[in-house]
Amino acid sequence: MHPTIVLALVLALGSSILISFAYIREHGAAAALPPLSLHQPRRSIGLLLSNHGWLVGFAMEGSGFGLYAAALALAPLALVQSVAAGGVGILAFATARADHRRLSRRELAGAAIAVAGLACLSGSLANGNAHDAHGSIVQITVWIAATLGAAALVMTAGRGLLGRGVTDGVAGGLLFAAGDISTKLATQGGPRTLFAVLLIACYLGGTSLLQIGYQSGAALTVAGVATLISNALPIAAGTVVLGEPVPTGGLGALRILAFAAVTIGAILLARPDRSSSPRASPASDQHSVETA
Repeated sequence: MHPTIVLALVLALGSSILISFAYIREHGAAAALPPLSLHQPRRSIGLLLSNHGWLVGFAMEGSGFGLYAAALALAPLALVQSVAAGGVGILAFATARADHRRLSRRELAGAAIAVAGLACLSGSLANGNAHDAHGSIVQITVWIAATLGAAALVMTAGRGLLGRGVTDGVAGGLLFAAGDISTKLATQGGPRTLFAVLLIACYLGGTSLLQIGYQSGAALTVAGVATLISNALPIAAGTVVLGEPVPTGGLGALRILAFAAVTIGAILLARPDRSSSPRASPASDQHSVETA
């Protein structure tokens, strides 16, 4: 395996760990705050910025994003995203510890499958055949526009079907997915650097939705769903619109198995567990009453 790819995957793993613990910090802080709303951005931002615990979590998330961007500058999007998908397993163990409970069988299975997927991914890189591709800017733009459109549709019609926390997680994950693809484009330099504007907008929107979702859903539910979507879509985009190559023969089959495994593992981990509920807080109760 090429040393550059190894470094990129190490950076991606470090990013995943930092961001997972950042989500837990942010959840604990946001759940204890008065109701947050996109309709009152100045008030909501002020509440978040005045909370030390949330600021620490946000700083951790920002540091994790820095590592992620560095990884994307060194390796294909699909590979980096596959390692990042393992973060949902870290999130599952960390939230279980914070809530003083054991992981369910489903959660353990999800973590095991995700880890197995990462092992398959490592094996698929045995010949060192992993390199970037730029893809068609038109196809990429259409993909990002469709992703943003899906986020808007979920926000409009999803809350009655999915519930507030899951809806915010899904919409936030879609915005993060668009931001991840934009980040990859921005690291390619030239005119594509302009996508940095879009990545900032997408990450700000996605982060805002997660904070609101944390007030009515558990960290693993909200952030887990967001992580699932923000990893699965860029993995697909890497192959479909960026044209990143997949090895042929046995290594190609192993790569596809790896992508499938990390996605399935994330799905199992992100599904709400009926035996565990979000930590109650006056803020979340008041939020439910005011927005019912």
